Amino acid sequence: MSDLNKEALHYHAEPTPGKLTIEITTPTATSHDLALAYSPGVAAPVKEIAADEENAFKYTMKGNLVAVISNGSAILGLGNLGALASKPVMEGKSLLFKRFANVDSIDVEVETEDVDEFVRTVELIHKTYGGINLEDIKAPECFEIEKRLKALCDIPVFHDDQHGTAIVTLAGMLNALELQNKKIENAKLVCLGAGAAAISCCRLLVLAGMKKENIYMLDRKGVIHTGRADLSVYKAEFANETTKRTLDDAIAGADVFLGLSGPDLLTAEQLNTMANRPIVFACSNPDPEIAYDVAMATRDDLIMATGRSDYPNQVNNVLGFPFIFRGALDVRAKEINDDMKLAAARALADLARQDVPEEVKVAYGVEQMAFGPTYIIPKPLDARLLKVVAGAVARSAQETGAARAPLPEKYRE
Repeated sequence: MSDLNKEALHYHAEPTPGKLTIEITTPTATSHDLALAYSPGVAAPVKEIAADEENAFKYTMKGNLVAVISNGSAILGLGNLGALASKPVMEGKSLLFKRFANVDSIDVEVETEDVDEFVRTVELIHKTYGGINLEDIKAPECFEIEKRLKALCDIPVFHDDQHGTAIVTLAGMLNALELQNKKIENAKLVCLGAGAAAISCCRLLVLAGMKKENIYMLDRKGVIHTGRADLSVYKAEFANETTKRTLDDAIAGADVFLGLSGPDLLTAEQLNTMANRPIVFACSNPDPEIAYDVAMATRDDLIMATGRSDYPNQVNNVLGFPFIFRGALDVRAKEINDDMKLAAARALADLARQDVPEEVKVAYGVEQMAFGPTYIIPKPLDARLLKVVAGAVARSAQETGAARAPLPEKYRE
């Protein structure tokens, strides 16, 4: 067992098993306190909520509570290991919600891979929460689950493996395209991978202005094209009418490579065939589609991002989901719609163009950090993310009619 694995097991076991606890927020020192907290005092808010469900936001923790829900069918890069095995990941997600956006979160592991059972389970419990974060559910079931739950639930339902990745990817891509002097509507993109994250990334890129006919998506069988009869409805969305069949065919002359697949699938030779000033987002974790050092040695006109924290431009979902939910919760949003996702991505992109505070540089042990080829995405420890991204989401919720509460003063600047 590696030292890191030993340290990780100790971290999760000590001083108390797991990473979270529950704290009391009201006085409990006297018998009167307890009478208010439970019987008979609790009857008053019960009646108020029975009369109007919106009062649950006023008298309970619902308004700041997100459920992180999984069935463990696609845990990180580990595969289908079951619901209970996903619990450390879901607890970790809840930890990040609290650490970065002060959102209270509880993990829920559902022991089924049946879509109907999963959807019904979440439907029956969703009123407890202010939002639902779906996590580590395999494709294509994840698409159907999210679609059905969004229709059934009156709170935000957000599959972070899809949309969190897409939002952070779009933010970095907008900045990379600007630095490389390329326009999104003209850029040709190769997407290696056709799972939940890949499809959602390409959907959001299209919403931001990329042309679908300029996207070449590949699965294990090669380019997804209109002549294939083996495509799911989700893959068929990106079927291109083309004679390209292999990665070699697709990558030649491409402006952008987006990898959401596996390690070492893009060669230096293939990278060399890309257009001038290429952009590579090699997001397979922990090992990217092409090693960072190899890519940078191959092309000196390259902007590259990975999923790793030890290289520049990390595509990290923690830049998105805590702040997206924070903004949505603060206006009691009934959904997280496409406009809210685009607003989050653009806010992230804009923040990377601003001067970086000294405390962020200190936190990452560097003297210089400024918008450019090695800094196209903000860092997770940048405290400005909370107000900037959450505020953009909250304002977009107001503008699109998704909000059910006024915009807080802190977001009105």
